[in-house]
Amino acid sequence: MTTLLVLAIALAADAFAAAVSRGAAACTQPRFVLALRVGIAFGLAQGLMPVLGWGLGVAFDRWMRDVDHWVAFVLLVAIGIHMLWESARADPLAADPAPGTKGWALVTTAIATSIDAAAAGVTLPLLGLPVLVSCSVIGIVTFVLASAGVYVGTAAGAMIGKRAGAIGGVVLIALGLKILVEHVYFGG
Repeated sequence: MTTLLVLAIALAADAFAAAVSRGAAACTQPRFVLALRVGIAFGLAQGLMPVLGWGLGVAFDRWMRDVDHWVAFVLLVAIGIHMLWESARADPLAADPAPGTKGWALVTTAIATSIDAAAAGVTLPLLGLPVLVSCSVIGIVTFVLASAGVYVGTAAGAMIGKRAGAIGGVVLIALGLKILVEHVYFGG
């Protein structure tokens, strides 16, 4: 069970960082609804992707390892660039006051940060626990960390003001680069 918790925390690290950037971009006081929405999206994505990886991993293992990092990289960088563009707009009132905290931007970020969980799904039977139990633990840990990340981000966003959206965009781009570098250069 300790191995599963360590795996869950490791898989949730990207979701936590992305949730911090989402909370910072919102630039509001911590809000329960925002934290719940982001936590649910990230927790569901992180909990479901290992099931997908487990189910498809055996048949497509080689192909998944070859492209998962590129998919995550492209999605995170695209969202990060969009956040940078929104934060640089001349009329800040025209921009979404909480970019990436709802709709397709949130779903896309949740999926992008959980692609590595799909790859990890192939290894779940090695933990000696039922796959669904493992996926539930991963989803719950991610929900808790992502929800907490929104609160951390909104607190930081209030301190850094208008720059929060740009910083959130840079964080997402950095996450995409981290995933790409780990997989290309370190076999991550």
